[in-house]
Amino acid sequence: MKDILWTPLSPEKTQMSQLIQIINESYNEDINSYNELHQWSVENLSEFWEEIWNYSKIIHSKSYSHVVDDVSKMPGAKWFPGARFNFAENLLRFRDHKPAIHFKKEGKDVISLSFREVYDEVEKLTHALRSLGVVKGDRVAGFIPNIPESIIAMLATASIGAIWSSSSPDFGTKAVLNRFTQIKPKVIFAADGYFYNGKSYDSLKKLDEIAKKLPSLQKVVVIEYLNEKPELSNIISSVGYKDFINCDPEPLSFEQLPFDHPLYIMYSSGTTGLPKSIVHSAGGTLIQHLKELYFHCDLVREDCIFYFTTCGWMMWNWLVSALSIGSTIVQFDGSPFYPDGKELWKLSEQLDITIFGTSAKYIDACKESKIRPLEFTKLSKLRLILSTGSPLMDDSFDYVYQNIKQDVLLGSISGGTDIISCFALSNPMLPVIRGELQCKGLGMNVHSYNEQGDSIINEKGELVCKSAFPSMPIYFWNDKDDQKYQSAYFETFKGVWHHGDFISVSEHGSITIFGRSDATLNPGGVRIGTAEIYKIVESVDFIDDSLVIGQEWDGNERIILFTKMKKGFFLSDKKIDHIRSEIKVHCSPRHIPEKIIEIKEIPYTISGKKVEIAVKRIIEGEEVKNRDSLIKPEVLSYYKDIPELLD
Repeated sequence: MKDILWTPLSPEKTQMSQLIQIINESYNEDINSYNELHQWSVENLSEFWEEIWNYSKIIHSKSYSHVVDDVSKMPGAKWFPGARFNFAENLLRFRDHKPAIHFKKEGKDVISLSFREVYDEVEKLTHALRSLGVVKGDRVAGFIPNIPESIIAMLATASIGAIWSSSSPDFGTKAVLNRFTQIKPKVIFAADGYFYNGKSYDSLKKLDEIAKKLPSLQKVVVIEYLNEKPELSNIISSVGYKDFINCDPEPLSFEQLPFDHPLYIMYSSGTTGLPKSIVHSAGGTLIQHLKELYFHCDLVREDCIFYFTTCGWMMWNWLVSALSIGSTIVQFDGSPFYPDGKELWKLSEQLDITIFGTSAKYIDACKESKIRPLEFTKLSKLRLILSTGSPLMDDSFDYVYQNIKQDVLLGSISGGTDIISCFALSNPMLPVIRGELQCKGLGMNVHSYNEQGDSIINEKGELVCKSAFPSMPIYFWNDKDDQKYQSAYFETFKGVWHHGDFISVSEHGSITIFGRSDATLNPGGVRIGTAEIYKIVESVDFIDDSLVIGQEWDGNERIILFTKMKKGFFLSDKKIDHIRSEIKVHCSPRHIPEKIIEIKEIPYTISGKKVEIAVKRIIEGEEVKNRDSLIKPEVLSYYKDIPELLD
């Protein structure tokens, strides 16, 4: 076993321990450890999720007839049929003067909104949306930075039973349209710009282009963020946010909806075609998030929880659910390294943040920049640091305990957009072991499979989940007969959720993540489909063909682009700059490859598909045995031992 870096002092005082007591008393069990609790939760899924419903005190107008019809249905299990509730009502259950949101804009002072103020703002905005004709099932989109209005707009949308979807404002117009043209939103919320690294960026030009290509739009609501009175005359059907909510609202009413009513549309790109539009249910999202927040994070109302995220990453959705517990959440908009890389740690001390969430990439960046928070902060209230997005390396575990805080639970967690939650999580009852994720999530029947579909221990295999869980997507948008859904998760192992991650499970139940096992890119924890990059790169006039893969590098994944040049052209520094610029403008900064390398030939299968996974394995030093499906197997030799990929 690797070194133990932290041990809980009072595990018996955690809500996880309370849950064990409840189950022992209710079901005459004798559970004495987390592993026993986890085993009980996956063997008794109906009873387990009912206990989560009861503990969470989910507000509902009508109860369920039973918990789940058939947990063996993968997919297709129906959870809590008959129940009627509203997601927003649960997040707005507290209406007092305790801070609900602390918001920090880069370079500006913190502003705060109480639970009462958030409720009142949602009430106004809901009335405005209803007056516009927004009804349940309509789509409302956000092209918006991580500001309080993003939460207010989502909650107003959910209160009606409309469906919320968002994209980060640093995405290019094509990337945004690739998403929003699929779902045809009736309303879009946007800010006039955003701040990053000491600069402001105007969003109105992009917003104009987006609005013109979304004929479904009835209203573009622009939040006055950069300027008090932005010029909106060029944007069709636009109105300033302040004018839009300037009305006498009616009392806020919450549409009572089934457990599986759609709440969010998230996007996870594949290797071909447009990004997948993943539809998540209100009930599945809420109950899964509350399970993770209550028990795996030990979150209580007195906590102040922060996650460094954008509105386009699922951790934003996860963070917002903490409002249901009455905890104060912290939003940050800007660069975490402006002006000196100390901003978020100083903010943690200023606001008495108890749970600090970020990415492995950010922790690694702090390490490389030699930032030592313990030298300029006390972080006396901080008890849990969460890291996700990519595997957290052993030396990054050491960095946290040597340079941030010794007495803190460092929880490396893993899940994804596809499940809007986690498979592997932190645990306040277990020790922290260097390089390992503490445990499988409660109710998540997670295993590591070999190629034959056998569960394996202490060996690298595929992450799978053998039983249904409430936060599985209810469907993909515009996916006839669920073909894309089935292909995405259930093609590799029939009737078993396959996630596309390489993992190993230890004999004591901890998990180690090794990165993606498929061709989906995952730089800094943001899943990106290669198709979006191909669309831009292969429109460049000097490129004949291309291949994009992700290379595991220094605890993260970096994007590598191979280009086959048209006859008479070679890949100069100027051409590399042009490719990067095109990708940044039309996709986003996080789509930009770290390495762009000229190659003689792009490998294809006999059926005409680019050979991404085989190339990925070759550059990571693995052997590719099955080459029979390739048109020219010898082409793979071009990708072996490329010097540029060694640094």
